Amino acid sequence: MKMKKAILSCLMLMAGLSVSAQEQKGTTEYVFEPHWYVQPQIGAQYTTGETSFGDLISIPNIQVGVGYQFSKAVGARLAVDFWQGKAGFDKDKVKAWGLGNDLNYKFTYFAPAIDVTFDLSTIIAGFNPNRVVSFGAFIGGGVNFRSASDEAADTKVKVDQMIKNVTTASGWTPMFENKSAVLPFAQAGLTLDFKVSDAIKLGLELNGNILGDKFNFKDAGNPDSYFNLLLGAKIALGKTYSTKFIPAPEPEIKYVEKIVEKIVEVPAQPVVTAAEPLRRDIFFQINKTIIRDSEAQKVQDIVAYMNQNPTSKVMITGYADAGTGNDRINDRLAAGRADAVVKALKDAGIAESRISFDSKGARVQPFEDNDSNRVSICIAE
Repeated sequence: MKMKKAILSCLMLMAGLSVSAQEQKGTTEYVFEPHWYVQPQIGAQYTTGETSFGDLISIPNIQVGVGYQFSKAVGARLAVDFWQGKAGFDKDKVKAWGLGNDLNYKFTYFAPAIDVTFDLSTIIAGFNPNRVVSFGAFIGGGVNFRSASDEAADTKVKVDQMIKNVTTASGWTPMFENKSAVLPFAQAGLTLDFKVSDAIKLGLELNGNILGDKFNFKDAGNPDSYFNLLLGAKIALGKTYSTKFIPAPEPEIKYVEKIVEKIVEVPAQPVVTAAEPLRRDIFFQINKTIIRDSEAQKVQDIVAYMNQNPTSKVMITGYADAGTGNDRINDRLAAGRADAVVKALKDAGIAESRISFDSKGARVQPFEDNDSNRVSICIAE
């Protein structure tokens, strides 16, 4: 008796675990969470000018920012870029004037800016917090506070003195007074980020800035510009996303099984029973709506069933997997997969009046395995 009780208890426990496992079937949806972040960066700056490229590169260049990501694809950032820029004169002209090998100089500045940021990966391919590599863009502007420079002052003295002593045409543009300047600027750039964890991304940023004349102390009659290449980290302050569990619906096949059970339960009598319903699951490749050769036999099974049962009808439901794409893409794929089966049945001679169809996108997932949800489920009865 004790042995029987032990066996019965084990069977009840297994049944309870089976029910619990069934209750856990479903899909996990990622929900974006608005959040703040900080962004320290370091790199190099190239200030456009008339001297050689290498003489106009400043290292290091530093930028510190704080931002707020208020939607999946759009955010805002306040960033302060600072350290130094470089400028100078054409070396050939310097030699011709007898001023030595070069007249290059550097100067300091700081430039706060407000940018609107765009997550291009999310805009193109949908929100996915597990994406390892993502790219973005930004556009904005601010004010550049450029300081006076002792090196620029020394260079200006040399050039001004030479202009007084030389009477031939020089082609040089005199420098402005060596004093600080406040210059509004506009900027735009691109970013490339690599996910390290849910809170940290390492990234590269390339930005271009255009601002008023006088940034390099020269009166050139056109705007000045500079470019920054920065390496840094984006550190999220708080959760960037949460998850929501969506229970799986009862599989369509359970309804079919109930119909069969009812037929079996009918008392044995000399009566004619209806043909059992037929179900075929036609699977598709990722991002495809074309019926593969390996799945074509399933369509022929449905055609044969419909021909053998002239009063039967078929219901076709298209699905897409929730693990890839977004609702717009998945709605299109699910509808296309249902439509592909409908067209195949019509081409095989099945009347349109005997065919019904629907599509669920990725909002309903009939299978626990993500890839199996790229499917059209067909039930004929």
